[in-house]
Amino acid sequence: MTSEKFLQTKHGTRIAYNQIRGKGPGVIFLGGFMSDKEGSKALALEEYCLSAGRSFVRFDYQGHGASDGAFADGTIGLWAQDALAVLDQLTEGPQILVGSSMGGWISLLLAKVRPGRLAGLVGIAAAPDFTGRHWAELSPDQQQDVLTKGRVYIESDYGPDPYVFTKALFDDGYRNRVLASPLHLDFPVRLIQGTDDPDVPWQTALDIADTIVYGDVDIILVPGGDHRLSEPRDLKRLVETVDLLARR
Repeated sequence: MTSEKFLQTKHGTRIAYNQIRGKGPGVIFLGGFMSDKEGSKALALEEYCLSAGRSFVRFDYQGHGASDGAFADGTIGLWAQDALAVLDQLTEGPQILVGSSMGGWISLLLAKVRPGRLAGLVGIAAAPDFTGRHWAELSPDQQQDVLTKGRVYIESDYGPDPYVFTKALFDDGYRNRVLASPLHLDFPVRLIQGTDDPDVPWQTALDIADTIVYGDVDIILVPGGDHRLSEPRDLKRLVETVDLLARR
C-alpha cells in the first residue's frame, strides 16, 4: 500500500490522500457518502495502477476517513471542492474518474467544470441527486426535524453509525443537481450498476445515460448486484473496465 499524505486545499480543507506517480491517463477514485479511501474498490484500483505503472489517487473528503472536519458540516458542493482540489493540485494530464455512489455524483460535477482534464468516467452505483430522493423518502416527522432541528439521523446498513442528513446537505444538493439539464461530455462514460441495489435504483443508470449528450455511454448491469459491488468478481469487472478506458 502507498503511504498517506495530506493536502492543504485553497478552500481550507486538509485532505488525506494516497498517491502513485506514473503514466497517464491517471485514475482518481472518489468514494461514497460516509465512506473512505480504504475500501476494497479503492485498494483494488491502487493495486492495478501499481502493476500497470499508472498514476493513481485515492482520498478522503472533509469529514470522512483521515481528513479534517466534521462529517455533519459537509455538503455535496464542499466535497466537490475537495475532489476538484485533488484533480487540480495533485494530478497532471488526462484523468479517469471512478466514482462510487455519491462519488459518481461528484465525478459528474467535476466533468462539468473540468471536461478537458478527463479521459473517462466510471460510475459504480452512481447516485447523482440522491438527496432529492432521500428527502422524498423521509416521513413528515423526519422532514420536520430537518426543518426545525437542522438534521435527521437515519440508521445505516453499512456500519454502526447512523447517516446524518442536514438541512444544509439537502439545500446544497438541490443547487448541485446534475440530472436537471443535459450534460455535454465528450469522453467515454461507463456506468456499472447492480440490479438488486437497495440504495440506488438501477434505473438511475438509465437516467444518467439519457442526460448525457454524447454517444459513448455504456451501462453495465450486474444481475443480482448490490450497492457496494465489492465481491471479487465485481472488483475484477471494475479493474477491467478502467483498464480498457486507460488503453484507449
